[in-house]
Amino acid sequence: MEKERLIAIRRELHRIPELGFQEYKTQQYLLNILKQYPEERIEIETWRTGIFVKINGTAPEKMLAYRADMDALSIDEQTGLPFASEHPGFMHACGHDMHMTIALGIIDHFVHHPVKQDLLFLFQPAEEGPGGAEPMLESDVLKKWTPDLVTALHIAPELPVGTISTKSGLLFANTSELVIDLEGKGGHAAYPHTADDMVVAASTLVTQLQTVISRNTDPLDSAVITVGTITGGTAQNIIAENARLEGTIRTLSEESMRMVKERIEELVKGIEIGFRCKGKVTYPSVYHQVFNTSGLTEEFMQFVADRKLAEVKEAKEAMTGEDFGYMLKKYPGFMFWLGADSSHGLHHAKLNPDEGAIETAVKVMVGYFSEYAN
Repeated sequence: MEKERLIAIRRELHRIPELGFQEYKTQQYLLNILKQYPEERIEIETWRTGIFVKINGTAPEKMLAYRADMDALSIDEQTGLPFASEHPGFMHACGHDMHMTIALGIIDHFVHHPVKQDLLFLFQPAEEGPGGAEPMLESDVLKKWTPDLVTALHIAPELPVGTISTKSGLLFANTSELVIDLEGKGGHAAYPHTADDMVVAASTLVTQLQTVISRNTDPLDSAVITVGTITGGTAQNIIAENARLEGTIRTLSEESMRMVKERIEELVKGIEIGFRCKGKVTYPSVYHQVFNTSGLTEEFMQFVADRKLAEVKEAKEAMTGEDFGYMLKKYPGFMFWLGADSSHGLHHAKLNPDEGAIETAVKVMVGYFSEYAN
């Protein structure tokens, strides 16, 4: 597939961002392209708003998989691009439009250039939330088409085009969404002694949560608790009877994640006693760490460097969350960063990745699969 065609596809996908498990237009757009290929070369299965694509090998003994996520974010785009989002309030601000386009480029190559092994492409919905990888792994399709290796990439705005970066072992952190609801007794602002103020309770809890990192986490370990939003109250002269804190937890080990959650729940119990209220802690989405398989990852890095397909840099582990970690928990494989050279970062309303990264990624994965699948 020509570079210009891939860029046009990416821009068309960028125009129609959709949230997790609502990727109806996106799914149909991809199917319209995929169904143009000969049926004897390609098999297609759908799962919810996702798609499985299998390219049959000439003498298959293994199945190699590549995953591309599909969903967008609840962000008002501010790029001013002529192909900006046509869906107000939504934007491909994490590069999933790039990821899908790259997958199509790889598929197109191998439809026309058969290899020995089977290739499987997973267009996965709901990576940003509520999490599509874990339920996708339980699909009947993956019981029928079970990969021996699974790979994926993620654009990296801070890296130049022509660069990839990864490492063996831990690449992305364990992550968990955090929601804390507090419920007390509201009242008139002039009579605070007759009420239990949930704004004060929530404010106290925010400061206490920071002590979990500073005083309960091993200083040689790493963890993060971020409270992103606080909501509470209905009017300036009414003492709030409800408050909600929403945030995220990031840790570099599963043990630390368990410890952090235990301490959060203990602190909320203390708030219940101290402020005569009820507290509820929930974790809507929890993502397993991305842990690259040693050996496979090193071989991939060496292969790309030796063939000069891209400049290879050793990555550092990041507190980024990615539900691809569930796939690596079940199958051997790896994920890597793809340089995309944007002045604005991931999840930013002005993210504008360099489309030259598409060509780099297709070249890298076509080269790697051509070698590994033969």
